[in-house]
Amino acid sequence: MTQSCQRIAFIGLGVMGFPMAGHLARAGHDLQVYNRTPAKADAWVAAYGGSQQPTPREAAENADLVLLCVGNDDDVRAVTTGTDGALHGMSAGSLLIDHTTASASLAESLDEACREREIGFLDAPVSGGQQGAEKGALTVMCGGTESDFQRARPVLANYGRAVTLMGPASSGQLTKMVNQICIAGLVQGLSEGLHFAEQAGLDQARVVEVIAQGAAGSWQMENRHRTMIAGDYDHGFAIDWMRKDLGICLDQARQLQAKLPVTALVDQFYADLQTMGGGRWDTSALLRRLQSFKNQ
Repeated sequence: MTQSCQRIAFIGLGVMGFPMAGHLARAGHDLQVYNRTPAKADAWVAAYGGSQQPTPREAAENADLVLLCVGNDDDVRAVTTGTDGALHGMSAGSLLIDHTTASASLAESLDEACREREIGFLDAPVSGGQQGAEKGALTVMCGGTESDFQRARPVLANYGRAVTLMGPASSGQLTKMVNQICIAGLVQGLSEGLHFAEQAGLDQARVVEVIAQGAAGSWQMENRHRTMIAGDYDHGFAIDWMRKDLGICLDQARQLQAKLPVTALVDQFYADLQTMGGGRWDTSALLRRLQSFKNQ
């Protein structure tokens, strides 16, 4: 193992964490992994080597860096400060990095818990979805100190094409909230545009080909319009997870007295899709909601 390689614990091997940890293994880092469902950890070890541990605490023992990518605030607490959580196994001088999209208040409390143990901390949520994780092309938004960020940056660069320090602890989570707020409005706008084009008898794909070259162009338009036109939503970022994220955004907005009328409206549109049985559909399924009114 070269001098630049680190002993890393990676906790959470879902659709994001599995390929992210894989990039680290391919880069030559020494990985120990933990996943709540052991079969996924078995599959990861079979694909990439390293070893799996039965608890987050044991995975974190002797690690230079501990990285998390789990579901929500409660999951983060369970694998960090809970019974057999990673913080109970980490040594002074190590660094905890949380890639989960979670609340700003949780990031602040984790930062405090780490500082009490002389452990560094970064809240570092990511954007780019499963495709970005697999390609190693995520955007990583970090909150923490400059020294912890500089220490983590070479490691995060293995799967992050843009890795940026946004400010002190919780700044990464707040930036991710802005990201999700913007996505909600963009996807609804794209859905309405495609729906309008369909109703007007236009060639939807040709319309997108034209308008994507102008001010209406976006990542969502470029990467989602074909599957939306085809009615294919069994991929991508699930509506259930987007509603979790938008709930965090709306809770934070109330604390900040920020007004998010479009975000609140789109959140309710996603609730409609959950009622339609689409909780696991991609967020671009907002178009299906509009199309459903034709049959009523």
